[in-house]
Amino acid sequence: CNLAGPRRIKAGGARDHLLGLRAVTGRGETIKAGGRVVKNVTGYDLCKLLAGAHGTLAAMTELTFKVLPAAEDAATVAIRGLDDGEAVRAMTAATASPHEVSGVAHLPASCAGRAGLADGRGATLIRVEGPGPSVAHRAEALAAMSAGHGTVEILGRAETQALWRAIGDVAPLDADDGRSAGRIVWRLSVPPAAGAVAIAAITNEIEGAEWFHDWSGGLIWLSLDAGKSDDDGGAARLRAIVADLGGHATLARADAGLRARVPVFQPQPAPLAALTKRIKNGFDPRHILNPGRMYAGL
Repeated sequence: CNLAGPRRIKAGGARDHLLGLRAVTGRGETIKAGGRVVKNVTGYDLCKLLAGAHGTLAAMTELTFKVLPAAEDAATVAIRGLDDGEAVRAMTAATASPHEVSGVAHLPASCAGRAGLADGRGATLIRVEGPGPSVAHRAEALAAMSAGHGTVEILGRAETQALWRAIGDVAPLDADDGRSAGRIVWRLSVPPAAGAVAIAAITNEIEGAEWFHDWSGGLIWLSLDAGKSDDDGGAARLRAIVADLGGHATLARADAGLRARVPVFQPQPAPLAALTKRIKNGFDPRHILNPGRMYAGL
């Protein structure tokens, strides 16, 4: 699926860590791609193609990953009380700084409360990881950068780990009152600088939306009330908004009826759809591997 958590802005996506693989195509052929070390990757980069294909092109049987050591320490600079536009500017400044941030997110007040930051204000979060002295220095420098833009505090390692685990699990959108069961969750990908613009347009169009930003504003997790949404779960309006900004919208959670009516992935332009079909037919001409999992008819 090529899913990645908040650390993607520093470590890259899942496919960036896949060095080699063996797989079986829909033709019944065994293929090998990549290698076991970084400098031993030759030929077509099938690793990046198959990672994210949701099993529609081949069944991967052996994977070789590049791995990194766990960080010795971690801290989070939390800036309280910023609106969406201010938060995007603060996140952009943090990622453009020399302080090697490994997570940048913004939680509006309701989501911040569910993530354990309950003081009635939103929270803009900047994570740093690494050796202890380096983490302390960089966290203090980022806090100094953010002074004057809101109340600033530095969260320690235990709070940081719990907080970012919740963000990676999209837990801030899960309400304790049981309302989450009747809500639709969308995953919106937009240019980071357009995150606040996208939310302003969406909240102007659709009532009852809840959201938070990850990846410095480039990833928006959006929750809609199914009872107040269109028959398509807001798909047409959401996809029009994010497409105008150069992004796309993926339906992450909905009931079976909505998932049957609405394409989970944003429909592709005709030239790209034709290329996708050719690739699918090359790997799986009889369409026996996860048929329809990504696009209808494939």
